[in-house]
Amino acid sequence: MHEELTLDMPMVVSAIVLVLTFAGIFTEHLHHIHRTKVALLGAGLMVLVGQMFGFYDPERAVEAIDWNVIFLLGAMMTVVAIMIPTGGFQAVAYWVAEFSRGRLFLLLFTMGASISIMSMFLANVTVVAIFGPLIVLIAQALKVNPVPHLMAAALLSNVGGIATLVGDPPNLMIGSAADIDFTSFFLRMGAVVLATWMITLLAIRVLFNKNLSAKPGKTVFSDTQVIQDKRIWYASLITMVLMIVLFVFQSALGWDAWVVSAVGLTILLTLTYKVNPDNYFTDIELSLLAFFIALFVIVGGVEHSHFLEWVGALITPLVKHDMLTACLILIWVSAILSAIIDNIPFTAAMIPIILGLEAQESDVLPLWRA
Repeated sequence: MHEELTLDMPMVVSAIVLVLTFAGIFTEHLHHIHRTKVALLGAGLMVLVGQMFGFYDPERAVEAIDWNVIFLLGAMMTVVAIMIPTGGFQAVAYWVAEFSRGRLFLLLFTMGASISIMSMFLANVTVVAIFGPLIVLIAQALKVNPVPHLMAAALLSNVGGIATLVGDPPNLMIGSAADIDFTSFFLRMGAVVLATWMITLLAIRVLFNKNLSAKPGKTVFSDTQVIQDKRIWYASLITMVLMIVLFVFQSALGWDAWVVSAVGLTILLTLTYKVNPDNYFTDIELSLLAFFIALFVIVGGVEHSHFLEWVGALITPLVKHDMLTACLILIWVSAILSAIIDNIPFTAAMIPIILGLEAQESDVLPLWRA
């Protein structure tokens, strides 16, 4: 039995810092202060008040950072930075356009499938940023409306990213916090994602039926399918396949996800030994990594103040009494709020609440899935 917690000053102070920081992050579009700056300010304030009230310090702040997520993100960002200059992504897009032979729904289907598969292993924001301009160029060449294809890219990249542990930053955060490995994550999410993917595709087909039934102009894309650096592109693909295999056997190997990404990155950097690695490391989104580090420091402070356990104790009766209702509420709240605000800070805010429930000896695995 857990001793009943009473709300005290350290809990209140840590909660105030948490709420103020997340309010600043969620309202970035109003005050125009970058979310990373807000998060870093919140992290510094959390450490400061933690020392004042005796529940947190810089050493505990460093321990609170989930380096599994940071290293995994950094490694995957570098892999993408190596792949982009090769022209391989452009070649894939133009091959898809040539394969469709003017059949617009087939173009939408194949382009959407390609983007979804890539988004399962690469950040979907990066994938869309690469393919978005290419879709516009292809649509202009075909003299058709690019909107249905851009909508499909945006929607299907998000759907594809849900399928795997490394497909989206919130997946990494949840998987690391809940200790869910790559294979378990995919086996649970794969069928749901496939069904969602097909329903999304059908909805796009119905909504944009007129656009997708248009007769495009004739053009040839075969001359544009030139990979600028075939050796690095094919080396990258081989490395990605190896990483996927290692992710599948991650549990058997006893490795964290970041170890797999680090091994893959090391192999790829070795294969591209002629290129200065500084060319790749400069393309890493350090701002995003700093944002994650700050969020972990903030959440760590709230955790050490025991405020999470207090919140968990309040919610525990509902979870133990009716887990299905709790999961449905969490699913819909997550969906609605993630449509309004960034899903990364929302996930960071929800993880400690579920950890608080776990501290009350509740079975929280269904909540992690939700």
